[in-house]
Amino acid sequence: MLKLIYRLAVAGVICSLFVTSPSRAAEAKILYENNFEKAEAGKLPEDLLVLDGAFAVKAEGGNKFLELPGAPLDTYGVLFGPTESSNIAASTRVYGTGKGRRFPSFGLGLNGVGGYKLQVSPGKKLLELYKGEELAASAPYAWESDSWTILRLQIRKTGDSWTIEGKAWKDGGAEPAGWTVSHEEKTEPTAGRASIWGSPYSTTPIRYDDLLIKTVTDKP
Repeated sequence: MLKLIYRLAVAGVICSLFVTSPSRAAEAKILYENNFEKAEAGKLPEDLLVLDGAFAVKAEGGNKFLELPGAPLDTYGVLFGPTESSNIAASTRVYGTGKGRRFPSFGLGLNGVGGYKLQVSPGKKLLELYKGEELAASAPYAWESDSWTILRLQIRKTGDSWTIEGKAWKDGGAEPAGWTVSHEEKTEPTAGRASIWGSPYSTTPIRYDDLLIKTVTDKP
């Protein structure tokens, strides 16, 4: 049911673009989409590239998703989608669980391994934007355990620079009207694939679903 609601919400956003701004919507194009419904449980879809970690498709309650085990404790990632540099947006849903005072951290990236990463850091109560290993921006964020969180990250060319923007919110809740974190870059981003990341510090699995990449215009 949650996955159906998420799909309807995404469809609503795309439809609103066509209604409110036909010229802009005409440029929007889905480049990659994977909800794992056709994937075989216990395996990894062939179009995903695991950087590290025992990721595998799992099924529960009639829903399929990609799961990262709760051990060992480290940072793991997967690359997906086409190789792009800018004017693209990626999104995903992530499920995590805290355990006592231990919390997982998880993220969504663009531009390959050394590119930009939008990271939910419950231990810091922050939503962080990284460029490689360097923190580019951060903002307070109240994460809720045992729930799905939607992450959205985009890069668009704005004049002679590039704007990187990210937001996160609880699945089923209201999407923030504006971007939670943003960063302006003067150097053209390196082309690379999108990515998902996870650090299971709470020793509980992290789940990922509804991977999506689409084009965006150079306008806000």
